[in-house]
Amino acid sequence: MTARPADQELTLVQAHPLRLGGRDVAEYVWRPHLPNILSPRPFLHPVRTLAGTEVTEAMPPDHLHHLGASVAVPDVGGANFWGGRTYVRGKGSIPLPNHGVQRHHRWEARTEAVLAHELRWNRIDGSPLLRERRRIAARPVDDRAWALDFRYSLQNLTEEPLTIASPGVNGRNGAGYGGFFWRARRGIRRVQILGPGLKGEAQLHGARAAWLALSAHGPNPWTLVFIPEAGVDEPWFVRGGDYVGVGPSLAWSEPLTVPPHEGPRRRIITVVADGALDAPAIEGLVETVAASPAPREA
Repeated sequence: MTARPADQELTLVQAHPLRLGGRDVAEYVWRPHLPNILSPRPFLHPVRTLAGTEVTEAMPPDHLHHLGASVAVPDVGGANFWGGRTYVRGKGSIPLPNHGVQRHHRWEARTEAVLAHELRWNRIDGSPLLRERRRIAARPVDDRAWALDFRYSLQNLTEEPLTIASPGVNGRNGAGYGGFFWRARRGIRRVQILGPGLKGEAQLHGARAAWLALSAHGPNPWTLVFIPEAGVDEPWFVRGGDYVGVGPSLAWSEPLTVPPHEGPRRRIITVVADGALDAPAIEGLVETVAASPAPREA
């Protein structure tokens, strides 16, 4: 943490750990110091298994704008809250001066296992587009796993309908990414992509499945199980080739239009487990999480 002069922002970077049973299981960077081209936003990194294995990656050389686990959207009313280049129909991916910033506004709860705060999604000129309320909680599961319970709600702060889109909406086939997104740390491991009755990127990319899992085989194996809230039926964006990343899509091939003062609400639980688990073991974790009581609202 680096201090600035007293008349400026007090810190360049501020982070808060999430802890369970005396262990640091994640670091939440709620005030990052990043160049505009990365669409600065709060993110979780590193996220660790109970044994201490890191399962997120931030600012990797292939995609510097991938920031661990975060909420990132390529197109909100023309503003890029994903980072990097912008896909423009008929032109492809091009650099544009349109990067937005997600800024912390105020805390609503801050404990070892629960973080809740309000954010503003601002255009590059500082004008606000969205208000967000976000709640992140670390929950115990069993002796090999814990769960990251991530909720967010967005509210259109403008007086006009606001369009949320993706490169898939704007003409790039299969590129419907945007929303909660997790960039996983593969290293030299072999990662299997699993879903209920499905296996592999080809079957799960764009699929609507009740859960999706990454099972990493090799040194310090791990498994991540992503479980959206019941009733939310969105396609999965999945990559397992040049990099490993997962997220349910807010706007896969059709735009999401948000009226003034309204917006989407989403919740996703990510089970972080030691070991490369198979489908039956993953199903058991999904059932365990479904049967456990939801944490009390902050």
